[in-house]
Formats: sequence, structure tokens, C-alpha cells
Amino acid sequence: MDLQAIKQAAATYGPAMTKFLREIVAFPGESAEEKDHVKRIEQEMKDLGFDEVEVDPMGNILGYMGTGKTLIAFDGHIDTVGIGNRDNWDFDPYDGFEDETKIGGRGVSDQLGGIVSAVYGAKIMKDLGLLNDKYRVLVVGTVQEEDCDGLCWEYMIKERNIRPEFVVSTEPTDGGIYRGQRGRMEIRVDVQGVSCHGSAPERGDNAIYKMADILQDIRELNANSADESTKIKGLVKMLDPKFNPDHYEEARFLGRGTVTTSQIFYTSPSRCAVADSCAISLDRRMTAGETWQSCLAEIEALPHVKEYGAKVSMYEYARPSWTGLTYPIECYFPTWVIPKDHKVTEALEEAYTSLYGNERIGAEDTVEMRKARPLTDKWTFSTNGVSIMGRNGIPCIGFGPGAEAQAHAPNEITWKQDLVTCAAVYALLPSVYCKN
Repeated sequence: MDLQAIKQAAATYGPAMTKFLREIVAFPGESAEEKDHVKRIEQEMKDLGFDEVEVDPMGNILGYMGTGKTLIAFDGHIDTVGIGNRDNWDFDPYDGFEDETKIGGRGVSDQLGGIVSAVYGAKIMKDLGLLNDKYRVLVVGTVQEEDCDGLCWEYMIKERNIRPEFVVSTEPTDGGIYRGQRGRMEIRVDVQGVSCHGSAPERGDNAIYKMADILQDIRELNANSADESTKIKGLVKMLDPKFNPDHYEEARFLGRGTVTTSQIFYTSPSRCAVADSCAISLDRRMTAGETWQSCLAEIEALPHVKEYGAKVSMYEYARPSWTGLTYPIECYFPTWVIPKDHKVTEALEEAYTSLYGNERIGAEDTVEMRKARPLTDKWTFSTNGVSIMGRNGIPCIGFGPGAEAQAHAPNEITWKQDLVTCAAVYALLPSVYCKN
């Protein structure tokens, strides 16, 4: 393989990738509203000569290159979050901007740049004759990830029987290779009370006061140590082989789990009455060795949850996609990590280091921070890998343009160099993986 030819091809396509990215960003595309993003990507795939392009019933856009037996997929979610407070932006989030090194706009890092690099990575494979009878490449722009990570892949795997040999997530990785993430789940806790007139609160049973006690237990679950004398042992316990003998090493790699209260609700007859119910939402981040069953049981076992008979449950997501299809699923997004010595991990590391060496690279304003970090690491946030590998056991690995810290932030930017680097690595990866 001519590595210089791959790098040169990616660099040559740099301006086209920038133009493509800016034209996608020009359309708002929040979860369940991605139609314009899909149509623009569909047109680019057709213009670049993809062998097959389709939009599935959920609204995901799929483009295939090659005819081989082994299916290798590149995933990029094409929905974005909203812009938040417009006053926090120094430029129009959808008009965006570009200069010599950067591109600005909502979604450029999270994560429309990833689908752009993947589309052109497949184009480079075709240009340079890298496609062969060993593999077929799928580039998929997935929907509703910001609302419900992995929902799109649950649909494609369960309903359409699309099971790649492995998937590259093109979420932003700051120039590194990411082999896992903590999982998450959305938990609800409900407690009941009895209302009465606020002038005589002793006649009722205030649900908000009950929840106040429960909230303190949850705070301790997140913050406490795991010492033997601690009544509510903290989530840090999962880093200890005594509590997590089979997964503590992976837990230490991914980081400890966390829990925080994200929302609170109540019912009351009026502002002059005692509240007769109270509920909270919990954002629970899970490390290796934790499951939805263990996390629910942990909340159910809290002293005041037991004392007050609070109900602990998991949320469900059931929002129609932009095509109108609803695919209900519980809000559980499992932890996943691919081993450091897995064939997929080693193939991506070989593809990267063959082209760019043993350290992260990037634009001048990023390279110092990037080189201070190991080449192979993990995400802080969640990705579609929660379904691909977390639920379905399909190997997943991450490498994508942009920066994790840019996700959901005002004045979001990405770097032109990242688009080029990722397109080149994507183009080389299938050949490296399939050479043996």
C-alpha cells in the first residue's frame, strides 16, 4: 500500500470536506429533525460514486462501498443539540465560519465532521483501489443519538440484521484512539405524601421533605468512600477488586461511576398546601462491572428510599424519528470497552501509526495538549457504542475529528487537519484489518 498516496488523497480532498461540512451545518438538525442533514449527505454519497445509498425507515442514511464479505462500518450521528443561549455565540451557529485552520458551527465537532471524514475515507478507498473481495464498507449517518444514544443501531441490528464485523465510531477523539466509555442510565425516584392546608402542615405528610432525605442519601452514594465503617458505600467502590473482582481493571481505565440529581418534580393542590408527591431524575454514569439491575438495586437499598417506600424505575424513550417511526427503548446505555489487545484495536493503532507516528497530531493550537495524552484512551461522554458493543457485542473503536470539549458548547469549532487525518486513517484501516 502506498501510504503517501493515501495521505495525499486525503489532503487533496480537504477543501471538499470543509465545503461539505459547512453545507450540512447550514441546516439545523436536532434529534428527530435531521431530514435536511440526511438529504445533503445522501447527495454527496451519490455524487462520489457510492455503490449503494439508502435511507432506512428510521431515517438513517447508509452508504456502501465495495462488495466483499466482511462488513466494516463507520458510524457518525448526524443530529446535533440546540444552540442554547444565542447571546453566548460570537458567530451564527448555522452560517458558521472558517479560517485557515478551523471551521465553526453547531455540530462541527459533535459530530458532523465525523461523517464527512468517513464519506471521503470511503471515496479514497475507491480512488486508490483499496476495495477488494475481502470487505465491504458501510458509512452510516445515524439519527436521534443526542436524544437516545444507540437507538439507531438497536433498530438496524434488531430489525434489519445489519451486523458489521466491527464499527468505528467517528465521534470526536482529540486526535486519539478511544476504546471505550462509561455507560449511563436515566433513573426516576417517586415518593408519595399526603396533602393538607399549608397553615397546619402537621396534618399532612410532605413528600418534598421525604425526598430531601433521599437526596442526601444519593449525594452520599456519589461522594462517600468505600470504607468498612461507611453505611452508604460510595460508587468509588467499583475500582476496588474486593467489590468488583472481575472488572476493576477496566473500571480503573474508564473511571468510576457517578450519580447526580438532574431534575425534580412535585404535585400539590396549591402553593398554600403540603406537597403530596415528589419525584427526581437521576443521571447515573456506570463503569465496568455495573448493570442496570445493580444500579436500580443500589438506589432501592438507600436507607430513606426503603424507609419511605419510594419507587425506583427507569425511563423509556419513545419519540418518533423524522420519518415518523417510533422505536421504544428503555433509557439504559451500557458501559463498553474493547480490549487493548483486540484485533480491531491493534488494526486501528497500526493504521494510525503507519501514517502519522506514535503520538496524537493536530493543528498548532491543539498539538501540545494532545501529545500530553496517551494515543489510545477513552471517552468521557457517551456514544452509539452503547448499543453496538454494549448491548450487541459488536466490536467498536473510536477515532474521529474534533474535540470532546467542543461538544454542546457555544462557539463550537473543529479543525481542518482533523478531517484530513481521519479520512486517511479510515481509508487505510480495512486493508490493515483484512490483511491477515
